Amino acid sequence: MSKKLNILMISSEMVPFAKTGGLADVVGALPVHLKKMGHDVRVVIPNYSMIPHADYGITPFIDFMNVWMGTKEEYCRVHNTRIKNDVPVYLIEHDLFFNRWGIYHDSDMNDYIDNPKRFSFLAQAGLKLAENIDFKPDIVHVHDWQSALAAAYLKIWHWENPVLGSAASVLTIHNAAYRGIYPKTFYDYIGLGKENFNEESLEMFGAVDFLKGGIFYSDLVTTVSPSYGEDIKRPFNEFGLAPNLANKGKNFYGILNGVDYDEWSPEIDDNIAANFSKDKMLGKKKCKADLQKRFNLEVDETIPVIGAIGRFVDQKGFQNLAPAIRLALNDMRIQFVILGSGDSGLEHFYRELPSNCRGRAGSYIGYNNELSHIIEAGCDFFIMPSLYEPCGLNQMYSMKYGTLPIVRATGGLNDTVENYDEASGSGTGFKFFDSSPQAVYYTIGWAVSTYYDRKEHMKKMISAAMSMDFSWDKSAREYEKAYERAIENKMNYDKWPR
Repeated sequence: MSKKLNILMISSEMVPFAKTGGLADVVGALPVHLKKMGHDVRVVIPNYSMIPHADYGITPFIDFMNVWMGTKEEYCRVHNTRIKNDVPVYLIEHDLFFNRWGIYHDSDMNDYIDNPKRFSFLAQAGLKLAENIDFKPDIVHVHDWQSALAAAYLKIWHWENPVLGSAASVLTIHNAAYRGIYPKTFYDYIGLGKENFNEESLEMFGAVDFLKGGIFYSDLVTTVSPSYGEDIKRPFNEFGLAPNLANKGKNFYGILNGVDYDEWSPEIDDNIAANFSKDKMLGKKKCKADLQKRFNLEVDETIPVIGAIGRFVDQKGFQNLAPAIRLALNDMRIQFVILGSGDSGLEHFYRELPSNCRGRAGSYIGYNNELSHIIEAGCDFFIMPSLYEPCGLNQMYSMKYGTLPIVRATGGLNDTVENYDEASGSGTGFKFFDSSPQAVYYTIGWAVSTYYDRKEHMKKMISAAMSMDFSWDKSAREYEKAYERAIENKMNYDKWPR
């Protein structure tokens, strides 16, 4: 694409400011690479109370901005800062909505009941900010249900707006399991008109469906891996969006997430005990010893270490890993480390595992960015037993660090990991297909037997894995093509009813 674009991104999460999952990583990395390619990218996120302004150079920008919603006018402030490549980030301050404990839910994991107000306001505020700073976007790129309604506001409210009227919209679905379905009582506040509350667009069994509405009104929809795109488009799948996505035709497809190798590369990572590369692997042995010491494991380079990082929710499959890893620790000469949090029962299991398997298991309940790097660098294997996985990033991080992934063959995990072939020694990891503790256990056994009995195959696989290139450059070029198609789609629309 020769034309340089003005791109407005609106998101509920962004690294390094606020993160619960891969959405934040994408929104933190993609704008940087698009800017490097010459595009003018601006990002809008909420000003959550947990974001330390001083740490990120965040300063006041607009002292007063009014945002009209369906039933009332909201008032907010705007702060700003810049990230790598001089990308501007704007933070919307509205204390009633964003000055609270968590991003989506309270400390007991209960969703905030006013989430539909909070995030429809975010969508409108992002568009209003573009007007206020006279930033005329060619593309408004929104992410998941939390900002999806910006696509609807563009079509319904802003068709003739001199700043926003020509903007095309792209919606990226990071996880279709979270649709943002809320009672109809919030619809007047959202303000998209009773004539637009119907089964085709925003209505779902009498409730408001944010993601469904975003799909309907967006000029183009993407998701974060080709296989996941096929999964959620498959008839009668568990996500319930197949008809809506099928209606998009060629205007829905998957673009694989990239990896930010400025942060995730063993050659330059300053979080790990020693740097290393595919051709100079000595540092990885030092990283393994450091990991074993930190987690009170027996320091022995001959014992394979299996790592896991993630949220303890059903999607991630840690309920299947728990019985499998306990059995594997008893039956095999291995070590295991895990970092994560979520379900209280699983937190208890993994917290107690080190005391039940002294010197062979370690755990950290919570999130720690430095430890996540240390685990990736020090382990021999990294396990991801996900029931479904839109893209997944840790398997790609792992390969760069010479840590072979053990994954369930679903979504992006299936797209990015080449299964081990015992005949040739080719592959970049180990796949299983059933979602069960037995499948997890036997695939761990397959990986461990390869570690002990087929060392030349291990070396070959590690070299192949570390040679893989999942950089954002390729993904960003695919988004350029998506933007170009979205702009063409917008130009070909007849005027939408208002």
